[in-house]
Amino acid sequence: MVKTVLKVDGMSCGMCESHMNDLVRSLFQVKKVSSSAKDGETVVLSDEILDIPYLKMKMKGIGYKLVSVESTHEA
Repeated sequence: MVKTVLKVDGMSCGMCESHMNDLVRSLFQVKKVSSSAKDGETVVLSDEILDIPYLKMKMKGIGYKLVSVESTHEA
């Protein structure tokens, strides 16, 4: 299992969180995704490593900027 923490600029409300979660779900097979506008981050649990350049491009298309990414393997 891979845990990916995305720092996101541009999320400001609950609807933004939903848009970001829906985007991630539409692009990748994920176990879980949750976003926090307050913390400016989206946390993704998946079996595979995410295609970050592709995700970054798609995020820009809906008005968000990917600031940083941190991936770790979970047991």
